[in-house]
Amino acid sequence: MKPAALFLDRDDTIVRDLGYIRRPEQIALLPGVAEALRKASTAFRLYLVTNQSGIGRGYYTMADAEACNRRTLELLDLPAPGFHGVCIAPEAPGQPSRYRKPSPAYVLERIAADDLDPARCHVVGDKRSDIECGLAAGVGAILVGRGGGDYRPDALDYARANGVPCFPGLPEAVDHVLGAAAGLQAARRDSLE
Repeated sequence: MKPAALFLDRDDTIVRDLGYIRRPEQIALLPGVAEALRKASTAFRLYLVTNQSGIGRGYYTMADAEACNRRTLELLDLPAPGFHGVCIAPEAPGQPSRYRKPSPAYVLERIAADDLDPARCHVVGDKRSDIECGLAAGVGAILVGRGGGDYRPDALDYARANGVPCFPGLPEAVDHVLGAAAGLQAARRDSLE
């Protein structure tokens, strides 16, 4: 069976978004995400996909963003390899970009290169662009409340209009995909008996 994967947004999905985070000491995990992602890693490959327009705007550098991602990974304390891949889109809105969400380019590249099962892949994030990315890639999309709280109104409206599941935060979204994966495995076992 081909691997399943979660393509995860970073800010307000995994870490608290303080606005243009540029220093590792600013990284603070949202409640429950470390445990949720450790559970998810037993059934899914994990990928980090993050728009970092602060680089394109000149607020911080790619090295700063990479240092923040390393700190995120340290705090998550995931089993090796942690994330199977990381995509940082450094462009500001309006600048030409291959990977800036809602572009599905990175998701599609990883599906092809890592021989993932698109039917068992999901893009998870708090913004409309995350949902658009998942839908454009032809994989599942899941909306989470920003910072484990309220939903962005434009994202919630778009998710509802497109039948995208919505959860208060990443822990609930992970419980959902793990439950669906377990149900699929049980159905496959039943069909083989």
